[in-house]
Amino acid sequence: MNEMLRFDRRAFLVGAAAASGGFSLGFSTTGAAAADATPEVNAWVVVKPNDTVVIRIARSEMGQGSLTGLAQMVAEELECDWSKVTWEYPTPGQNTARKRIWGNYNSTGSQSIRQSQDYVRKGGAAAREMLIQAAANTWKVPAAECSAANSIITHQKSGRKTSFGKVAAAAAKLEPPKDVVLKDPKDWKLIGKGVKRLDTYDKLIGKQIYSIDLRLPGMLIATIKDCPVNGGKLTSFDADKVKGMRGVKAVLRVSDSSVAVVADTFWNAKTALDALPMVWDMGENAKVSSASIADMLKEGLSAEQTYIGNRQGDAAGAIAGAAKKVEAVYSFPYQHHVTMEPMNATARYTPEKCEVWCPTQNGEGALAAVAEASGLPVSQCDVYKVHLGGGFGRRGRTDYVTQAVRIAKQMPGTPVKLIWTREEDMAHCAYHPVTQCKLTAGLDADGKITGLQMRISGQSILASLLPQALQNGMDPIVFQGLTPSSPEGHLGYDIPNLLIDHAMRNTHILAGFWRGVNLNQNALYLESFIDELAKEAGQDPLEFRRKMLKPKHRAVLDAAAAKANYGNAPKGIFQGVAQIMGYGSYVAAVADVSVSDGGQLKIHRIVGATDCGYAVNPAQIERQIAGSFVYGLSASLYGEITIKDGAVEQQNLDSYTLMRIDEMPRVESVIVPSGGFWGGVGEPTIAVAAPAVLNGIARATGKRIRDMPLVKHSLKNT
Repeated sequence: MNEMLRFDRRAFLVGAAAASGGFSLGFSTTGAAAADATPEVNAWVVVKPNDTVVIRIARSEMGQGSLTGLAQMVAEELECDWSKVTWEYPTPGQNTARKRIWGNYNSTGSQSIRQSQDYVRKGGAAAREMLIQAAANTWKVPAAECSAANSIITHQKSGRKTSFGKVAAAAAKLEPPKDVVLKDPKDWKLIGKGVKRLDTYDKLIGKQIYSIDLRLPGMLIATIKDCPVNGGKLTSFDADKVKGMRGVKAVLRVSDSSVAVVADTFWNAKTALDALPMVWDMGENAKVSSASIADMLKEGLSAEQTYIGNRQGDAAGAIAGAAKKVEAVYSFPYQHHVTMEPMNATARYTPEKCEVWCPTQNGEGALAAVAEASGLPVSQCDVYKVHLGGGFGRRGRTDYVTQAVRIAKQMPGTPVKLIWTREEDMAHCAYHPVTQCKLTAGLDADGKITGLQMRISGQSILASLLPQALQNGMDPIVFQGLTPSSPEGHLGYDIPNLLIDHAMRNTHILAGFWRGVNLNQNALYLESFIDELAKEAGQDPLEFRRKMLKPKHRAVLDAAAAKANYGNAPKGIFQGVAQIMGYGSYVAAVADVSVSDGGQLKIHRIVGATDCGYAVNPAQIERQIAGSFVYGLSASLYGEITIKDGAVEQQNLDSYTLMRIDEMPRVESVIVPSGGFWGGVGEPTIAVAAPAVLNGIARATGKRIRDMPLVKHSLKNT
């Protein structure tokens, strides 16, 4: 939901192209179907004469498996032979020319499957009906007497059979049905099965091409340097000093704060850029540091002016009259996305057309960025999506696409691949926002929560990237998982008096959408504090929660606890629990941890449970739970971006540490789909990993860690 706004900002560009009446771009769809000119049955399905089924996927694949899940949903309704399914990406330009027939291209917010499931399934169902009708026309029988299964169409009365491939060309000439009926979930044969991913084999044999691998005839390589301090300027650079260096083709100003070197190889471009004399005007932002940011956030914890995200009853009054008052302050630092593949894009510009090959989570946003940077109409631009070497929200932005086009525009006709160095990638991100949170609660004589106040002080992602999306100045995304009744993620606890608000405190450091977004720190703050309250009330943390939780929240927590054999851990193992709702799914975790006398933390196991409504591919959900735990635990153990003299201090992976394989706990998954809704998978469970571990540490040591990351703290017994 959040990242869709990135495209809306430029919607007038794409909308204008769509309104122009189906301008046909001169480029075919990626993949074999277009290469042999096989006609499509409909926009979603191409069936070749040999019965190969090509399913078109609009969303981006970055390792999360949604490509396979989307194909499963189309294939389920199509009734095709899964062993003959392959896929291709239609381009955003084609989508625009065909009046957005493939819908939204955005692959953020765990929305790829849940927000397109209806229309992609209808695409498969419509193609099935067209194939059946084509066969019925051949046999001169009513279509109602025919059925499809496993890519075979059968006339029930006569027993005659034909394959999809034999009637596909005729089906392509038919008028698509206006209305189709989708299968009842109880009749699903493919959805709900852990089928093999469609993209794994090419990765295993090294055939898969990522954007950074792309090669085009005559292509040159560029790399770029932007002002180390966001908001600063590039005063001057001396191109003559490096123009004679090996392989250098051009030294180009890209913006008022950046310069690029174009060469025959990346190494030659980087070597020349490192040697290029540059003068920067760092500006006023150079006075900012992590310490000054922390002071600003601390002030926000007691500010009078706030934005209210959730209020019911009289929290202040209930706390004032409580038998016991409990208060704690937590903090969460800037986090980097650290995609395995640094930012890159390949652009080729001519006055007639601009093309970009790139890894993007938002194909239509990238297309709009190409049009803006090139100065050409959308109808004369296109973007060819390539598998992403990691996204995590970072590639929902299009800054690197804009840079590539600006460079290529200065070298017309020549394809130029822009590759950021890891150092540039570390220094110029839109980071997970920095926040602090003050929580205050009242307990009655029986240990029940009578009131809860939760004050978040920190950055707004929308204020950084999409200020026009603020709602009367408020950023609603700040309150992920804490709202009264949002289907995206609502508070699961029945607390009679509640106040959750936000003191917005923005800095020059861009805040951005980072996997799990604000659900991460909100779960850490709330679920850690709930444990603190359970301790003050003298109650078991699990039972303390169960008494307050709404049914679906409680059910998923119970499922995790049962799988983890909660309360029966071996000697020396301590269990922590956490739960939250986000991206439409209910999630929970139980972590088994130990801490040695010397303070060595060992996370032995995490059980993750999710109720995502419908589970399209349970095997892939299990992998996503494990992958999200890697990401969440890396952040909580080590992740921290710090600021000195206005610039990011961390330069590479030697100073921004990630979890190592020997630190990774065993992950066990519990999938409890209750049906009736479609929830996300890739992001929700990331939020419960850190608080579950923190709660386990507190039980093991008696120490409550409230300031991330963990590496800053000693767990040694004192």
